[in-house]
Amino acid sequence: MLKEAIYHRPKNNFAYAYDRETLHIRLRTKKNDLETVTLVHGDPYVWEDGEWQYETQLMKKSGSDELFDYWFISLKPPYQRLRYSFLLEDQEEKWNYTEKGFYEKIPVDDIAYHFCFPFMNEADVFQAPEWVKDTVWYQIFPERFGNGDPFRDPEGTLPWGSEDPRQDSFFGGDFQGVIDHLDHLEDLGINGIYFTPIFKAHSNHKYDTIDYMEIDPQFGDKETFQKLVRACHERGIRVMLDAVFNHSGYYFSPFQDVLENGVKSDYYDWFHVWEKEVKTQPKPNYDAFGFVPEMPKLNTENPEVKQYLLDVARYWIEEFDIDGWRLDVANEVHHAFWRDFRRVVKTTKPEAYILGEIWHDSMPWLQGDQFDAVMNYPFTNAVLKYFNGEISLEHFKNQISHVEHMYPENVNEVAFNLLDSHDTPRILTYADGNKEAVKLMYLFQLSYKGTPCIYYGDEVGMTGGEDPGCRKCMVWDEDKQDLELFSYVQNLISLRKSQPAFGNNARLSFKDYDKDVLVYQKDSSEQSLLFVVNATEEEKDLSLEEPLGETLLLSQKANVKKNTVKLPAYGYAVIEI
Repeated sequence: MLKEAIYHRPKNNFAYAYDRETLHIRLRTKKNDLETVTLVHGDPYVWEDGEWQYETQLMKKSGSDELFDYWFISLKPPYQRLRYSFLLEDQEEKWNYTEKGFYEKIPVDDIAYHFCFPFMNEADVFQAPEWVKDTVWYQIFPERFGNGDPFRDPEGTLPWGSEDPRQDSFFGGDFQGVIDHLDHLEDLGINGIYFTPIFKAHSNHKYDTIDYMEIDPQFGDKETFQKLVRACHERGIRVMLDAVFNHSGYYFSPFQDVLENGVKSDYYDWFHVWEKEVKTQPKPNYDAFGFVPEMPKLNTENPEVKQYLLDVARYWIEEFDIDGWRLDVANEVHHAFWRDFRRVVKTTKPEAYILGEIWHDSMPWLQGDQFDAVMNYPFTNAVLKYFNGEISLEHFKNQISHVEHMYPENVNEVAFNLLDSHDTPRILTYADGNKEAVKLMYLFQLSYKGTPCIYYGDEVGMTGGEDPGCRKCMVWDEDKQDLELFSYVQNLISLRKSQPAFGNNARLSFKDYDKDVLVYQKDSSEQSLLFVVNATEEEKDLSLEEPLGETLLLSQKANVKKNTVKLPAYGYAVIEI
């Protein structure tokens, strides 16, 4: 037994209140090292004859990654408090793992040996908005989705889709263009829109904000935006805006004042300027997003800056009834600001969704005091690389299992699972035009826990490389759309909504049948589904342990008989069992 690999802490993703009554506990051990793990648990105040009284309960292996096994148990302590430890067994040894180390016998003379969960306070329970679990998002880059009001076109606007986008080109996308095409989203099954920034800015991407309290005139006015939000809500579609609070734009009036007046400016402390006078070339002498001089970093520790941005957060919810904020470059803003931000947002609209853009392990932001979720790029990378043939099936399962154990379950249920975005190549381009591989990516994404997001145009087969290639104009000519792909994605979204085990309300477990065929099972209280997926270019025959049911929810030329499945290249079957 490798004791050095055994890890637990009574906090974060290893011990947490899933709801007001339910406690989740996890343990990490070396991969394939232990045969059983048993939870030793009891109330700290129950004693008899000078000995602490405890119960034992077997834990379940919930998954494995490259190095570790993870063990899980869900229980309901009668008094919302717990002392606990772990009984570990392999073929040769048996140890009790406690907060103070390893013991041959379970210590019953002093509860201080054992891990402590003091009390399941309701205020500490992580609670994201319930509606997010049932939401399928659609990301819209407003400048490229639809031109519904040509009178608002900026100077030099190009005819829609007339050429590939450049860093500085404009095609006239606006709010009216979104309103005009809401039928498309509703037909697809979308019930959430994530807009990249809509506030007044100099660029086409609008991540260089000039005025956080004004709509960019290219997109419309506040009345048009109000009309858009109402039209979305009437169709059951939520609206999330992009907040760029890490940095402003070059033409943000406080920064312009600093450029003009240097250290004498009333706004000098709104930014992180290193010298008395501001220089933008050859490199900025102030903190910026990367080294981009047009995006000076805001000093969110300054009380005036903080109040201004918190007023922005409140204003767009109060005045326009938006449903969420996506927070750009969220990991570069300090935690205390995000705690204040959450208080303001949740006080204004308790059911608003707060999503941070963080590309790495984000546990420090996901403890109930800051964000509801982050953009789940570890999930994205694993899916893209596996279905594009860059990593093995074993590696893929290891990565997904690692992602699942990074956060508590109630966090995973609202994780923002994307395949691409305005910051990455489109999935069809990433897959070198292999539509069948893309379809398998969608199958996994839309049958996985969390809240999935589709980047505009992907559902009709749009392509595009790195920025600016991924920001092409939406294709509205049906003769140029891949309608078969649209229908496929539409069907997956429908299954996610209609089948109990297909989406968010079921637990996923991987099955080891073949080193090249992905097999996973989704189990809910009402239904069990088996997914058999061949992400290779070769036909595969698979023999399963038990006979299968006859209900095929979905298949791609799969031949299912009793306990055998024959799959063509990129074939799949979803079977109710």
